Amino acid sequence: MFWFDAVLLGVLEGLTEFLPVSSTGHLILLGAWLGHESEAAKTLDIVIQLGAVLAVVVYFRERLAVTVRGILRRDPDSLRLALAIAIGFLPAALVGLLFHKGIKAYLFGPGPVAVALIAGGFLMIGVESARRRRPDQGAPRVEDVTLQRALAIGFAQCFALWPGASRSMTTIVGGQLSGLSTAAAAEFSFLLAIPTLGAATVFDLARNGRALLDAPGGATALAVGLAVSFAVALLVIAVFLRYLKRYGLAPFGWYRIALGAIVLWLWLASRSAPAEAGAAAAQPGPHSDVAAAGASASAGDQPSRP
Repeated sequence: MFWFDAVLLGVLEGLTEFLPVSSTGHLILLGAWLGHESEAAKTLDIVIQLGAVLAVVVYFRERLAVTVRGILRRDPDSLRLALAIAIGFLPAALVGLLFHKGIKAYLFGPGPVAVALIAGGFLMIGVESARRRRPDQGAPRVEDVTLQRALAIGFAQCFALWPGASRSMTTIVGGQLSGLSTAAAAEFSFLLAIPTLGAATVFDLARNGRALLDAPGGATALAVGLAVSFAVALLVIAVFLRYLKRYGLAPFGWYRIALGAIVLWLWLASRSAPAEAGAAAAQPGPHSDVAAAGASASAGDQPSRP
């Protein structure tokens, strides 16, 4: 694992973590292209998210400080927001804890990622199309996240455990469907990322961190990846929030469908190629019997080995 690979992963993580296109799905695809198949590489794909989490903390530091002070003063809005974040976090945390091994074993691959990218793209386009036909664009403030809305967003976030679905996409769409504006849903999604991604990072680092640190260049790759993902994500958050207010989610949906279709086609082609090669090798040629007889005779001329 080279430091340059970590730079690529860090840039991709920072660019995609808060866009509704699935950072984990993109990291899996990049890792497959780079030839990363070890447990250390899979762990880096998860742990590198910590850089993006720190970017959220820095970007929303004033809101977080106000919320913490409000909790200490028992301010109702601050208490409700903190409780909403906790409620939104719990469903995915429980499901992830129960099915962590299965998710890594069966869903961390190009095929499942492609399917999730395509399905999520169609969902985003459908939701955006329906919202444009309604005059009411939803509650505009993150303080409007009620406990019922937080629970709905939390259940939606469970689908993000499938790489390619996108945590950002599921939480923003879940917020939209629960009655929030796109901007308010996106801001709550960012705040919800702090406990969600933080817990996933700590959990995976505790289980597989030793494999990452013991791998050649693992510690350097981790440090470089975290620094790069933090810097890129900090820039992306501000740009993405402004973009959402003008264009919505539909452009990301079309991107997901196009990327998913290409990946699915390449994945299916790579799976069929070995089978076709094996069938061709097994097909007897016109002189196969003669060749086999010659090979046997040649082998018989060789002295036997103990």
